Amino acid sequence: MATKPDRSAASPRVLVVDDEKNIRATLALCLEGMGCAVTAVASGEAALAALEREPFEIAFLDLRLADESGMDLLPKLLALRAELSVVVITAYATIETAVEAMRRGARDYLPKPFTPAQIRHVVEQIAERRALLSRVAELEARLAETIPETDLASESPAMRALLSAAARVAAADASVLLRGESGTGKTVLARAIHRQSPRSAAPFVVVNCPTLTEELLASELFGHARGAFTGAVRDQPGRVEAAEGGTLFLDEIGELSPSLQAKLLRFLQERAFERVGETRTRSADVRVIAATNRDLDADVKAGRFREDLLYRLNVVELVVPPLRDRPEDILPLARGFLAFFARAARRPPLALTRATEEVLLRYAWPGNVRELRNSMERIAILWPEQTVEPAALPDRTTPLAPPRPRIGGDFALDEIEREHIEQVVARARTQDEAARILGVDPSTLWRKRKKLEEG
Repeated sequence: MATKPDRSAASPRVLVVDDEKNIRATLALCLEGMGCAVTAVASGEAALAALEREPFEIAFLDLRLADESGMDLLPKLLALRAELSVVVITAYATIETAVEAMRRGARDYLPKPFTPAQIRHVVEQIAERRALLSRVAELEARLAETIPETDLASESPAMRALLSAAARVAAADASVLLRGESGTGKTVLARAIHRQSPRSAAPFVVVNCPTLTEELLASELFGHARGAFTGAVRDQPGRVEAAEGGTLFLDEIGELSPSLQAKLLRFLQERAFERVGETRTRSADVRVIAATNRDLDADVKAGRFREDLLYRLNVVELVVPPLRDRPEDILPLARGFLAFFARAARRPPLALTRATEEVLLRYAWPGNVRELRNSMERIAILWPEQTVEPAALPDRTTPLAPPRPRIGGDFALDEIEREHIEQVVARARTQDEAARILGVDPSTLWRKRKKLEEG
């Protein structure tokens, strides 16, 4: 029976699928009393037809229908509307059926007979989670207006190879570990992977691991139950639940405590977790991308990081090169940041002089892209002229080492050759491997290096 289509647009739209007339009527009455707009049907065919007509937010699904299995109907409903929150109901409740229903995408599980209070609790939990997702999306939109997104387009061969690998990784659903120095743009790369993935329509949720105490970080990740600690006045879902269907980005994963490492390992293995202060096991369908500037291999050897967790995280490992190793990107990034912050400061466009560009290219940028961004923001706020001279730059950026040779720059061929050989030899495991990459015999490489050292 279809009921009361004139509800407020803000009311949850609920689909009830049960072949027992009394259950349909009772459940519809209870839900309508809560302000829900309810459509109740008796079969899987009718449920699919209703879902094609109307975008329901919640579905209560009986596992034993007269003509088919509700367990088989569950993935069909989610295929039509991936964000549908399905609550499975059954008079034949077992742990096995509950686990299987969750594995197939159910949001919750209720054994019959259930009470109006249980129904209300489930609906409120789902509404709370949807509000959280909406809030995350709103904050992301506001963040995009105030923080410039680093342009990932690059002329650097190393960076282009990284972006090519990231595009391939995005299509898969494996965990990804991003390594690199602080400020290199690991968060930006993680967002790019999410945007190119099949999960792009779902949330991208960030957790900065070093910013919270162990207890608060556990609550931030997995949520907490009312009364779990002082100040926990109500049940609160965590970032894992907020990322449902999307991507969970764990920044600086190397800072996790041993107990949280164990909980994260279990979640990666089973997609199962408990809120702090709660014994009920929950599940979430999220992809995990982690990032670190630490040497996790050394941390494993020192006993600070779990080896099994590292294996779970770095199914695919991507290393973001520091800015000093991709000088081709310094000026395009600087101009982009300068343009953004000039607009934010309501100033006309600012222009870098050739002398300023040379200083930017000579500087080693130990803080990487983040340091460059902050320098351009400072200029846009404080420098009074439209033409940016070297004096506008922080003192630390003024002449240090000479610029590293780069293709297309004002450098002699032997300088380019020296730089290329040094970089290849530095990353190759053996002299023979370096020679193979360079396309020369090992003896030829030895002679070239000796000549360069003597020169």
